[in-house]
Amino acid sequence: MFQLSRSPFPARAARPAALLVLATLLAVPLPDLAGAPARADDVGRAARAGQWQIGPLRLREAWRVTRGEGALVAVLDTGVDARHPDLAGAVIEGPDLTGTDERPDQWGHHGTGMASLIAGRGHGEGAASGVVGVAPAARVLSVRVTLESGDPLRETRRSSGDALAKGIRYAADQGADVISMSLGGRGGAPEGSPAEEEAVRYALARGAVLVASSGNDGATTNRRNFPAAYPGVMAVGAVDRRLRVARFSNRQPYLSVVAPGTGVVTADGADGYVVGDGTSSATAVVAGIAALVRSAHPGLSPRHVREAVERGVRRRPPGGHSPAYGHGVVDALLALRAADGLAAPAAPSGASAPRPQGGLPPARTAVLAGMLLLVAGMALRVVLRRDQP
Repeated sequence: MFQLSRSPFPARAARPAALLVLATLLAVPLPDLAGAPARADDVGRAARAGQWQIGPLRLREAWRVTRGEGALVAVLDTGVDARHPDLAGAVIEGPDLTGTDERPDQWGHHGTGMASLIAGRGHGEGAASGVVGVAPAARVLSVRVTLESGDPLRETRRSSGDALAKGIRYAADQGADVISMSLGGRGGAPEGSPAEEEAVRYALARGAVLVASSGNDGATTNRRNFPAAYPGVMAVGAVDRRLRVARFSNRQPYLSVVAPGTGVVTADGADGYVVGDGTSSATAVVAGIAALVRSAHPGLSPRHVREAVERGVRRRPPGGHSPAYGHGVVDALLALRAADGLAAPAAPSGASAPRPQGGLPPARTAVLAGMLLLVAGMALRVVLRRDQP
């Protein structure tokens, strides 16, 4: 959703005052600047230190299994700015389906932020600065399907035609493993549309996992939100640092899971960072976890990828599901473990333990040999009797 609380902090030629504000928001200790110009790497280190979700998601443990190698995640959003240092080499430019002709600085803020949460690679020595995504080795396919929330054109016109439906189909045709849609309401059709629902079915049939924001009006109207409400789409809600459901996060019976969505640091534009709240960020996190699962198990179906994410959760609510928590709070490591179980071939019911190498056990070999001799003897007797006059 496009209610990101945006506070821009350019990484290049940043002023000490801006750096101090970012440090205050993130509670990050910084070196004494003594009036010297703030360095870009100071801002980058502050951004990385502010990524509180890395611990609860158990990303470091998950990265020992996979970092998302080989996975392609389509980000259907306002566009992704590939110039950001944290996304260097990660972005594939897709089409602009909005039907607008705008300057680059007028779009790509929200989309860049979501892409950084999915596949941000950081920058600097050891890639220790900037935003790192859930699947930092994955690639992002940028498909522009909507306008920024502050864009005047957004208030006066809708995106061109069925932009979201076209974007979903395009992403599926490009072989996207995951389609991330941190949008809803005006970003998609407020009541859904046949074209979008058909595109969702098309993408699922092509093997794509679809993830979308549940919505940010949980404290007020708590509307059904599309594309999250379409069958087959993973609807994602938001939790805070204490893993409690955020007040703004929509509560719906179709909610799949919840993920970090408050005080989340993301990349912004060509070289900045922002701190914000919303189910948008939570959706990008879940898309990243789905990419990890797909990277580890490329053959898993969309249904099984979703099942792995929903099984691999913490704080599972009573009964296994609730409109507020869905199946629970996502955990990257547990999702990968659940995927291992789903990918392993199931043994037939009542099957015995695997046989030792080298053939049958000695006891079974002796029994089988005896039976063969008995059968041969009986056959010989039958032949001999038939040959008698």
